[in-house]
Amino acid sequence: MTPDEPSRPDPDALLAQAKKQGRGRLKVYLGMAPGVGKTYEMLTVGKRRLEEGVDVVVGVVETHGRKDTEALTQGLRVMGRHPIDYRGRQLMEFDLDAALALKPKLLLVDEYAHTNAPGSRHPKRWQDVEELLGAGIDVHTTLNIQHLESLVDVVWKITGVRVRETVPDSALSAADEIEVVDVTPDELRERLSAGKVYVPETARQAAANFFKPENLTALRELALRRVAQTVDDQLVGAMRQKGIEGPWAAGERILVLIGGDAAASSLVRAGRRLADLIDAPWIVAHVERPNQPVRAAASVRRLTDALKLAEQLGGSTVVLTGDDLPEAVLAYAGRNNITQIVIGKSKEKFWRLMTGRSLAQALLKRSGGAALHFVSAGAPDAELKVETEPVKRPLRWAGYVGVVVLAVAANGLAYLLDRYSTGADLAMIFLASVLVSGLAWGLRPALVAAAVSILTYNFFFLEPRFSFVIGHAGDVFTFIIFIAVAAVTGWLTGRVRDQAQLSSRRAAAVTALLAASRRLSTATTDQETAQALAEQASAAANGRAVVLLPKDGELVQVAGAPTTALLTAGAMAAARWAWEKGEPAGTGTGTLPQVGWIFRPLVGLRGRAGVAGVETPGDVDADEERLVAALLDQGAVVLERAELAAATVENETLRRSDKLRAALLNSISHDLRTPLATVMGSTTTLIDYGKTLKPEVRADLLISIREEAERLNRYVGDLLDMTRLEGGALKTKSEWADVRDVLGAAIGRVERRLETRKLTRDFPAELTLVQIDPGLLEQAIVNILENAIAYSPDGSLIEVAAYEDRGNVVISIEDEGPGIPQADIERIFEKFRRLEEPSDRNRGDRHKGAGLGLSIAKGFIEAMNGRIAAASPLANGRGTRILISLPKSTKTHHLLL
Repeated sequence: MTPDEPSRPDPDALLAQAKKQGRGRLKVYLGMAPGVGKTYEMLTVGKRRLEEGVDVVVGVVETHGRKDTEALTQGLRVMGRHPIDYRGRQLMEFDLDAALALKPKLLLVDEYAHTNAPGSRHPKRWQDVEELLGAGIDVHTTLNIQHLESLVDVVWKITGVRVRETVPDSALSAADEIEVVDVTPDELRERLSAGKVYVPETARQAAANFFKPENLTALRELALRRVAQTVDDQLVGAMRQKGIEGPWAAGERILVLIGGDAAASSLVRAGRRLADLIDAPWIVAHVERPNQPVRAAASVRRLTDALKLAEQLGGSTVVLTGDDLPEAVLAYAGRNNITQIVIGKSKEKFWRLMTGRSLAQALLKRSGGAALHFVSAGAPDAELKVETEPVKRPLRWAGYVGVVVLAVAANGLAYLLDRYSTGADLAMIFLASVLVSGLAWGLRPALVAAAVSILTYNFFFLEPRFSFVIGHAGDVFTFIIFIAVAAVTGWLTGRVRDQAQLSSRRAAAVTALLAASRRLSTATTDQETAQALAEQASAAANGRAVVLLPKDGELVQVAGAPTTALLTAGAMAAARWAWEKGEPAGTGTGTLPQVGWIFRPLVGLRGRAGVAGVETPGDVDADEERLVAALLDQGAVVLERAELAAATVENETLRRSDKLRAALLNSISHDLRTPLATVMGSTTTLIDYGKTLKPEVRADLLISIREEAERLNRYVGDLLDMTRLEGGALKTKSEWADVRDVLGAAIGRVERRLETRKLTRDFPAELTLVQIDPGLLEQAIVNILENAIAYSPDGSLIEVAAYEDRGNVVISIEDEGPGIPQADIERIFEKFRRLEEPSDRNRGDRHKGAGLGLSIAKGFIEAMNGRIAAASPLANGRGTRILISLPKSTKTHHLLL
């Protein structure tokens, strides 16, 4: 972009603004401590907005017994709380679903950092607010500065209190408006003494601990500084959206420019001192130019060390790319509202000063208001310069041999054409050889080709011949053209080669990241993810890599590549340091640099997920280090995803277990007590009045006792069978059997319970034997028949049939009951599943089971490699058919008539 071109809005800023379309606006009332009046101010603004005609609803407000705050809620619509049962207590929480259903224009939600009760949709209230904003609802909320995630350690050092309820900094930074509710520490302590914050006893303890004057002063400064930083970030965002070039000196920002020279670390330290002096954020930048020569290893090492030092000192780092170094620097400075630029004072070459190509001169001329700081190094060998030193390329003899061959060929061709052409025409042949040399082998061979061409052309083909004397002044111009062509083509070839190498390195990095993404995306467990990450990091670093994850409070090595490495005690100490402190440790850092490994914490979206280590026997290339860091960042997110997936599975298992436990308790409370009540009532009647009862009454009571005892026996048996199925303790015995015999035995067990119902059999004369467990099959059929009896009306027909198709022996059990709704047909085999019908209230539960019979039957049938299915309704919208398919053998069994 030229200085005359209009500035364009930043695409990222416009995209961020576009994402906010349709979202609600968030206003945060920020205070230094409880009692400054945040909730009071929020309610006051809410009442004022209500008077303006805005739909205002109080979602949740904590008055803490303050009467003046409670008075402000009068006239405002206050939502009810949502009860949540937790460990025998009922907790009242903010009703998120009700707020979404009401969808007011403005919702007042107190205590932004509140932790919701277990069982809520979101663990934190700020996440509830995010959902509300996403639904287009404006939200006003309150927050104390000590609840900000990045300040937890700072607050702990100041007050000695470890804050547990926190809000991520990004949530506060995303606020559309922040209002500081500020009072002096003395005024807050007066409020505390007057009982306006806590009850008297609590107030005395708070005044002697958290609410000390020095604590409140420090917290107040933190709150004001954090708001100032947020406002500065919002200013930068607004400038980017409007395409406004900085700097605007609303807040100081420092940019330190470094290269790969010996003064890079000195510049970083100077930038840190300046940042401390004016209390401003600072950024260390390096500019990579695509046309620059490959840097020496020492230069790469110095640059890498300087960038690491900047991060250790609390600065940010960025690597820019651009051919025009001043333009790249000033463009970045304008986009990020940089007000101070720090560069090294170098000894500029005379030709740079004369042509205006000096970096210092370019920045002074085009800085646009940013202050420039020139830092001089104390050591004479530490010349400060942003330009990187070129590496001395080794001599490539093949290029020079090619130059000689081309020169001989050019002279031979010129000799053949000498008698037919003029000297000027022959010069084109030599010029072509120079051009080919430059394109093929670069600058130095091209210059040698130009010199050889000049000498041989002048000696053999220009007058006076066989002499190096230049006979005409015009020949000098020809020789200058030779040299110019050699220089230009050689320089362009070198630049293209360097750009090709840079593009190749970047393409390799992108390819590696893509391969890693594909490899990591297939991992489903933390073990698989760790192994994939170790393999990708090992390939990127060309060395060994390990991944360590926390297990039972200890850091354990779970993966390694290409082979699992046995870490020394020093290496493990570095790994633990990286895990506990969240900082790199090992080679190239200030912690245990002698261990031969560098360990980095794997930081995901929610926190640290583990540690990855890469063996570093020698110098590490900066590009290689950035690639490894990008891979580890990607792996950290995938590891976190695997942990979340495992937690989701565990939570789902617990949820199902709780559901099963509740159903079991409900079933036991009903299905045990009902028959026991009958048994107890009948036996009590027989004991107390047995002699006075008629024989038929006594017989009926005894039959009731027997039936209920059998029902209890079946129920206990069902529970034992389900326990065997759930626990994987079911063992089947396989033997050849005829299903007709099994069906006959099962029918015999249930015949007495048919009462007025009729049961018919439809068996063929010949049926293939099947390899089954006859006992399990018989129990499964008994369960199905009992279910059919329970749901069939008196006088109805139950049909049991057996037949075979090409690969299976099929058992069909059909009843004339009410049938099963289509919506429930797939769920009848679930545990404790019982279908009710209107007549159940009149019939009672005497013939109903616990809802386990069909589930147990399904488990038994599938244990024998069979299948079971249900079809309903049948004719006239009633009836149910249960089909069992058992794989058959080649043997047949003939029925003896």
